[in-house]
Amino acid sequence: MLQTSETLNRVSESATIKMAQLSRELSAKGVNVISLSLGEPDFHTPKHIKEAAKQAIDSGKYDSYSPIAGYADLKQAICDKFKRDNHLDFKPENIVVSTGAKQSLANIFISFLNEGDEVIIPAPYWVSYPEQVKLCNATPVYIHTYVDSDFKMTAEQLEKAITPKTKFLVYSSPSNPTGSVYTKEELESFVKVLEKHPHVYVISDEIYEHIIYTGEHVSIAQFPSMKDRTIIVNGQAKGYAMTGWRIGYMAAPAYIAKACDKLQGQITSGANSVAQHATVTALLGDQQPTADMRDQFLKRRDIVLALLKEIPNIKCNEPCGAFYVFPDLSAYFGKIFNGEPIKDADDLALYLLHEGHVAAVSGAGFGAPECVRFSYAASEDDLKEAFKRVKNALEKLK
Repeated sequence: MLQTSETLNRVSESATIKMAQLSRELSAKGVNVISLSLGEPDFHTPKHIKEAAKQAIDSGKYDSYSPIAGYADLKQAICDKFKRDNHLDFKPENIVVSTGAKQSLANIFISFLNEGDEVIIPAPYWVSYPEQVKLCNATPVYIHTYVDSDFKMTAEQLEKAITPKTKFLVYSSPSNPTGSVYTKEELESFVKVLEKHPHVYVISDEIYEHIIYTGEHVSIAQFPSMKDRTIIVNGQAKGYAMTGWRIGYMAAPAYIAKACDKLQGQITSGANSVAQHATVTALLGDQQPTADMRDQFLKRRDIVLALLKEIPNIKCNEPCGAFYVFPDLSAYFGKIFNGEPIKDADDLALYLLHEGHVAAVSGAGFGAPECVRFSYAASEDDLKEAFKRVKNALEKLK
């Protein structure tokens, strides 16, 4: 029997994908499951974006392989977007378009990490950060944060975590899974620390930048001392409801982009040609559908927070972005159902699935084993029913 590699054995299965699969299996048996597990907008891709894709197909211009780092017009559109939305100046040579932001992250880690390198990752974190770091035989270094501090690391914690082996700090803002957003003042405190450690580069995951409820998104790359030490990762999935289109991108100093271009040329080559053309329209066309989706997410967030307040012994921050709530449910650990104890968040997530028929994701995979992640990218009716089920299921625990 063929044995899997040591590289693969270092990596855990994606917790979000695993729970989504369990949810689908239960639904296939006829169970009415409300899935709040995947980070996927429940809106359709805006019509003008889909029309652009149809035009691209009919034109015949996009039947061939695409350039490895992306079409020139898309890379320019991304530069224009950074100027418009983030007040940042990039050139096409700074941009690499990939098959989703996840590939952008993998390109960076594989291109620059060596055995013994350290990557600082504030926890809770998106599930793939540490796993991709481990794929490169490098070492994740976690900064643990908790609901009482809005799941945000401090400058003091960052300072303590940095060593001569630190190569990257990687974080998301708005955050998956917590919805927390770092303010300009908080980012400035990190910059003051990082200015003392010029060997540390930052990977800023800004995939949720358009789903923010507290004003304008701020990127750490906007601080002059960090522009050439920051790699911004973004994509179309969340803000434009284009998860299936698989378009992500990074913006970085040209030598970093060139390295990732080289790697991508040996892995996937260029991203989908038609999706790239549609992305030009998404970035430069009508932005109102994105704003409308954000407003709907905010309305849903407020509904969910109100419903959570009706459930005893839950602690939850008020997320300022993304479309998740990440409550601390540890008060329910150790309780019993039908003679079986709920030992941890893994058990609790499975209990909610099988007893409450609500799919959520254990916080263990996000580095916060006291929490459970619920996505509110679902209809208001589904959300109301889901948290009614959650409340009823938790009341059964003794």
